[in-house]
Amino acid sequence: MGFKFEFLEIPELVLITPDRYRDDRGFFQEIYKSSVFKENGISVDFNQLNMSYSKRGVIRGLHYQLPPMPQAKLVRCVYGEIFDVAVDVRKSSGNFKKWLGVTLSQENGKLFYIPEGFAHGFAVLSDFAIVEYFVSNEYCPQCEAGIIYNSLELGIEWPVKNPVVSEKDLKLPDFKNAQLFD
Repeated sequence: MGFKFEFLEIPELVLITPDRYRDDRGFFQEIYKSSVFKENGISVDFNQLNMSYSKRGVIRGLHYQLPPMPQAKLVRCVYGEIFDVAVDVRKSSGNFKKWLGVTLSQENGKLFYIPEGFAHGFAVLSDFAIVEYFVSNEYCPQCEAGIIYNSLELGIEWPVKNPVVSEKDLKLPDFKNAQLFD
């Protein structure tokens, strides 16, 4: 069993491709192996597993949690296809305000590691998508923060027209008014 770790343009963001073993029955794939992740610089204890079901054109996000309960995330698309986005919201970072998007799908089986200090969101590209993500801290309503998906300051190029966005997410602030990491 193996994993390929690809450190992206923002080096803290990692695209992970687990090996898949196929036969007449289908395939087997390990999703997470603590020792291998630690060998590749990801020493995070995941404490909660979340899942969402969304229809084509839905955009969820951009969400994150502030200290004292920030969350690192390990995201995967169990069914369908999504465009997954991470935005660096750490004021002290050399990549502050930069965003990066990757395609995750049931077909490619990739995982996206997003450390603490990044906002996260995704757009559904297939008829529907089931997305799972492990998080390093439990949900904390008082720590919840976010940025509206279409913040002009970020200029994220979402690959959906006329997105379906929740009322709650539509009320998120623009980047310049968001609570950020120091």
